[in-house]
This record gives sequence, C-alpha cells and structure tokens, in this order.
Amino acid sequence: MRWIYPLLANRNVLLLLLVINIAGTIYGYYWYGWQLKETPAKFLIFVPDSPTASLFFVFVLIAFLMRKNWPLVESLALVTLFKYGIWAVVMNILVYFVQGELDFVGYMLIFSHFAMAVQGLLYAPFYRIKWWHLIVTAIWTLHNDVIDYVFFMLPSYHMLDQYTPQIGYFTFWLSMLSIGIAYYLGIRENRFQLDIK
Repeated sequence: MRWIYPLLANRNVLLLLLVINIAGTIYGYYWYGWQLKETPAKFLIFVPDSPTASLFFVFVLIAFLMRKNWPLVESLALVTLFKYGIWAVVMNILVYFVQGELDFVGYMLIFSHFAMAVQGLLYAPFYRIKWWHLIVTAIWTLHNDVIDYVFFMLPSYHMLDQYTPQIGYFTFWLSMLSIGIAYYLGIRENRFQLDIK
C-alpha cells in the first residue's frame, strides 16, 4: 500500500482534490439550501453535515499544499468524512429498498459520498492527530448526533421518516466506529512525511 503515498503527495493530485472538494462543498451547501432556510439559526452549523466534512478536508489540503499540518482539522475531517460518507451511502441504499428505485442524484450521492470516506482514510498516514484533537472531534461528532436526533435537525429524507429511531441508533454507532477508526489510523507512531513533489 505504501506505493500510493507518493501519488497522494503529488502537488497536482492535491490541487485536483482541492478543486473537487471545493466544488463538492459548494454543491453540498446548495443542496441543503431549502432545509437551512427552515432551520433555527442556533442549529445552522449542525445541519449540512457532508459539506462541512468536505470543508474540513479542503483546509487539510490547503495546509498540505503549504507543507503544514493542522491536526485538529485533520481529526475533524477524518471522522466526519468517513461518518457522513458512509451514512449517505447507507441512506441512499435504504431509499432504494423503500422506494424500489433510485434516481440519478441518489446514485451520484452514493458515489461521491463513498469517495469522501475513502479520501479521508487514504490521507490518514499523513495526519498528526493527538489525543486532545480526537477528544474535541468526538465531542463535536456526538453532540451533532444529539442535535440531529433529539432536536430533529437531521438531514431530511422524508421517505425514511418512519425509520428515524433506527437511523438515529445506526448513526450513533457509526459515530463510534468513525472515532475508533480515527484513533486506529490517526494516532500512531509510524507516520509518513508528506513530501510534496
């Protein structure tokens, strides 16, 4: 697997990912636009989960291009990219089983969110996460779950409303898995230097 690290550290690859993630982040906030209009101001930051995750990664990429590490943002990116990437994949597959079909946007969301999860994991060896970064990230992530499933500020999939309790339970354990993965991949001694070419 180490053969891929020079490719990941290539400046052109980083720039391409930066452009893709900026575009995806902008589209993501646009996609949430109608829901954000109905969201109380105090909850606004907690509703657009996926674009916020990709926004974290935008800052990770900017730091890498400057040959820097911003570990707290790396921790937030790693956990939220995996969590919301996998969450969206599972929700759209569930929509398919409930409705018996999935439109183009649904398939696009599956592909793009799976890619979100993968990119966060691929760059984990370059992160410089410490315990306190992961603790702050865990608080942010679990607090977000409370906002979503106690105050019902979760992303709206009306056709799945009947499954909200089960989705909330799944989401909590997905958060725990994401934090565990970040601990396993992010807090380690054997890290790689991002040698940008």
